[in-house]
Amino acid sequence: MRSSHVCERALATSLIAFGIGLAVVPTASADANDPAQTDAPAPGPATIPATSAGQVTDDAGAPAATACKQFSAALNFAAVNYEDFAYSIAGDGANVDYANPRVASNNVASRTALRQAASVALDASGTPGLQPEIADPMRSWSMNATKLLLIMALRGNGDAINGAATDVNNDAHNVQMACAVAGTHA
Repeated sequence: MRSSHVCERALATSLIAFGIGLAVVPTASADANDPAQTDAPAPGPATIPATSAGQVTDDAGAPAATACKQFSAALNFAAVNYEDFAYSIAGDGANVDYANPRVASNNVASRTALRQAASVALDASGTPGLQPEIADPMRSWSMNATKLLLIMALRGNGDAINGAATDVNNDAHNVQMACAVAGTHA
């Protein structure tokens, strides 16, 4: 009985930490009553820096800056959308009540966001000229985000979700460190 409560607390803590960890990226404030405001779009391919003549720059840091910016957008998008799912299953231990309409709805939204973010992260990892030290953890993040969304789609238990979320967190940290070493941020 006691180990069940310990597992529940560990899962809840891990899921909340995942959501908070991914959500700790720069955000902007906007007026919610401004009719010109729209929902945040899904992350898309980053633009390639160009000179005033429209030519791609030869700056060695440009691939890292471009890819890290693109990855950051994907990470933020995934975090914002995964957070509701994490909160909806927190405290349930290994059991996840996929029959609960709130959990089911958050599961679909989170999987969709993870799929889009994984695609953008994989695109970012293929930025021409990007150092392998940055590209490799981006690819790993993309693969582990895909693994997480598959576990969610197959209605995996809390322990499986927790393990996959930990892998995603570790990869996000590795990307952020690699981008920082390159003089940019993710």
